Amino acid sequence: MRTRIEQTEMKEYLQDKIFKIISDAAEEQAQECYVIGGYVRDIFLKRNSKDIDVVVVGSGIELAGKVNEKLGKGSHLTVFKNFGTAQVKCGDIEVEFVGARKESYQRDSRKPIVEDGTLEDDQNRRDFTINALALCLNKERYGELVDPFGGLNDLKNFVIRTPLDPDITFSDDPLRMMRGIRFAAQLGFFLESSTFDSISKNKERIGIISKERIADELNKIMLSRKPSVGFILLEKTGLLELIFPEVLALKGAETKDGVGHKDNFYHTLAVLDGLCEHTDNLWLRWAALLHDIGKPRTKRFDAKLGWTFHNHNYIGEKMIPEIFRRMKLPTNEKMKYVQKMVSLHMRPISLSDHEVTDSAIRRLLFDAGDDIDDLMKLCEADITSKNPDKVKRFRANFQLVRQKLQEIEEKDKVRNFQPPISGQEIMNTFNLPACSTVGEIKMRIKDAILDGIIPNEYEAARVYMMEVAKELIG
Repeated sequence: MRTRIEQTEMKEYLQDKIFKIISDAAEEQAQECYVIGGYVRDIFLKRNSKDIDVVVVGSGIELAGKVNEKLGKGSHLTVFKNFGTAQVKCGDIEVEFVGARKESYQRDSRKPIVEDGTLEDDQNRRDFTINALALCLNKERYGELVDPFGGLNDLKNFVIRTPLDPDITFSDDPLRMMRGIRFAAQLGFFLESSTFDSISKNKERIGIISKERIADELNKIMLSRKPSVGFILLEKTGLLELIFPEVLALKGAETKDGVGHKDNFYHTLAVLDGLCEHTDNLWLRWAALLHDIGKPRTKRFDAKLGWTFHNHNYIGEKMIPEIFRRMKLPTNEKMKYVQKMVSLHMRPISLSDHEVTDSAIRRLLFDAGDDIDDLMKLCEADITSKNPDKVKRFRANFQLVRQKLQEIEEKDKVRNFQPPISGQEIMNTFNLPACSTVGEIKMRIKDAILDGIIPNEYEAARVYMMEVAKELIG
């Protein structure tokens, strides 16, 4: 179905110099070409997009070469001959050129068998109708919208739907199941019922997808405005159990002797959404998703205390390396940061529920270091009680904790501090080899500073060192 719906408006979005150059090049090459996919979708959604995909009926590489030649100095051409694609980069604009193609798949692989095809063939292979929209760049039909599957209508109705039979679409390339859920989270759209049902039916096919690609889609869900949309869809379609069982294990509320506990899955998603209102930090968002990951393993019922989750923060911290390794997430400083946030997330909350001592604040500053502000954001998002009075009290107490943190840091400078006396100085002073006694003296100096017994100053630390040495060495 070719349509001129909103064609005048479409021409306005194709005024950029790059489109005029592509159009001129296509005219000279006598090639039919279209802007297609996400760039066109985002025009209707009023979203900025710098990545432009152009499909060419014929050789995309040839047209890319001609466009690069016309752009001249400052333009860079990269050819991917094995894939039949080419990229032209000029400033902050990237244009990907590909020849129109049709695809067929084998059961055990998402890598298609590719043949040259028509525009119709190329639109048939697209994952969703909203990504199959195409705008013609040829002069006679410049700005004409080609929308064979009603993608424009789906955009207007906030619907994610496959162009063809969803069972074929998802079985051919199971990553599209993750992409559909990711688009729902990013755009605030709904999965059309047969599309949703097909994901549930084909969920086991996700097993042929690499962990890296799954992690990439999860990261995009995490960076969306409301990640809970994606995780709830992953749970309801059955994908979450296959790709992230530790998060699914949080689901469910249990009651015993009339005492119940909250559903930690939905609590976690509320924390994640709440945090996302205040930060774009991907790894802090991961910390929010994983902050209670140790609760299923630590859940116990005590007749006097009710439900308990003792040390769930420490258990969660220990679970994270295995999760990151399995999911091919980075096992570097980013993982250690997430571990740190998960390990410490109970500390500010416990302080806000009790009288705040200078010693507790110093130790929190020392342990959190430069990440203290991120930790406080996470902990404030963790206040999700349905009791408004309790939330109000906790938030008020959190302000006291924040104020105290600022006061102590300005006065004592203990964030990331190193004890004023080094181990080497202790060894030199008392003629000691490297041994446990040296470590004990150094630790006692650190604790004295954090407990406010001595100030964080060299002279005071040295006097205290001599006192400790008398006790330990004689």
